[in-house]
Amino acid sequence: MQKEYKTITEISGPLVFAEIDEPIGYDEIVEIETPNGDVRRGQVLETSSDFVAIQVFEGTAGIDRNSSVRFLGETLQMKLTEDLLGRVMSGSGEPIDGGPEIEPDEERPIVGAAINPYSREYPQEFIETGVSAVDGMNTLIRGQKLPLFSASGLPHNDLALQIARQASVPEEEEEGEDTEFAVIFCAMGITQEEANEFMDDFERTGALERSVVFMNLADDPAVERIVTPRLALTTAEYLAFDKGYHVLTIMTDMTNYCEALREIGAAREEVPGRRGYPGYMYTDLATLYERAGRIKGQEGSITQLPILTMPSEDITHPIPDLTGYITEGQIIVDGDLNSQGIEPPVDVLPSLSRLMDDGIGEGFTREDHEDVANQLYAAYAEGNDLRDLVNIVGREALSERDNKYLDFADRFEEEFVQQGFDTKRGIEETLGIGWDLLSTLPKAELNRVDEEFIETYYVEDEAATEAETEEAEAE
Repeated sequence: MQKEYKTITEISGPLVFAEIDEPIGYDEIVEIETPNGDVRRGQVLETSSDFVAIQVFEGTAGIDRNSSVRFLGETLQMKLTEDLLGRVMSGSGEPIDGGPEIEPDEERPIVGAAINPYSREYPQEFIETGVSAVDGMNTLIRGQKLPLFSASGLPHNDLALQIARQASVPEEEEEGEDTEFAVIFCAMGITQEEANEFMDDFERTGALERSVVFMNLADDPAVERIVTPRLALTTAEYLAFDKGYHVLTIMTDMTNYCEALREIGAAREEVPGRRGYPGYMYTDLATLYERAGRIKGQEGSITQLPILTMPSEDITHPIPDLTGYITEGQIIVDGDLNSQGIEPPVDVLPSLSRLMDDGIGEGFTREDHEDVANQLYAAYAEGNDLRDLVNIVGREALSERDNKYLDFADRFEEEFVQQGFDTKRGIEETLGIGWDLLSTLPKAELNRVDEEFIETYYVEDEAATEAETEEAEAE
């Protein structure tokens, strides 16, 4: 029998404090009934022998000391079924798309179970996002967690939507495999306008059919924001490890999630850590990010693409800093490229995919992929450095070789990175553009590419070759 208390002693922000006379479990679900009959759900955040702190999902407005508190004796559960695909859920896991009620096959606690490190399969296979700057230079691998670092006002949401509708696993699956691809889209603290844009895009492109969308809006309670990614990841685990899907989980915006952590920490009067964020934020983020991966003997996988907006574009801020320690690289969305009209404005130089080398090459993408990426990176980095020199001495003072690298850097941004948010490029097309760019450089400069690949893919620029010959003869 559920025990009911009318012992609320304090209400602080999203928290309710109540006295108890018997032990209550951590994370236990609570129902709070207000004097006018409204029922709010909450969760035990802190418990001792004589009091509990309850975080209320729907906000504490209307709750007073005359409200009653019921402890249900269970933790928050997510209703799971394959029929969730194509549905839109609230941040607390309730359907908001006007569809039928969810008839679950089972319910599971949202905290999830940690994957035994011994049982983890090393992430190794390529996910094609259709975005050249990602596929070609910072490849996403199945089972990887690869965050997008952006800033307020940049089009990271457009890039997220592009990846959500375009992402796919390669067609060359192992014989006998029957794996499908699904997207879990988890939005935290977004505006109603952003939510409408997301839903319009999902419905227009048909991406909703293979997606489960969780929507927590900016005016929803902060406490619900803590729950939303856990509901989404529990759904991802079910689809991946029970139903065999390859699941791409996109979470935006992790900064809003961390701000909710800070708000709740302040309400609990905790001693703050760096910049006011809780000292346990690293651990809390790890409980989310480490739910990505593959399990030996299981067909499915969970790949995470968390998106966070860096306050003041500061990559040393606690949120991107701690995220970088836990995840396997980062994709940087750049303000300067965005101001030039480059879509998507991904800066490949500070971007990194630590698992890229293990998921590309023969059998995954193409045998020349690694060499092409390395050479493109080196040439673009050199051309980018020369831009600073040009600002000082002028272009006329540079050598012919330096001018080639300057031209290369411009063309790399205009032809390789620039593709628009509605264009999907296969890996063959991406590598083809890469070779077109490398062919603008003399063969002697391609010192990171195997000679065999140069013979196969390098396209001689006849005009440039004639000019080089004439220059050599003149000397």
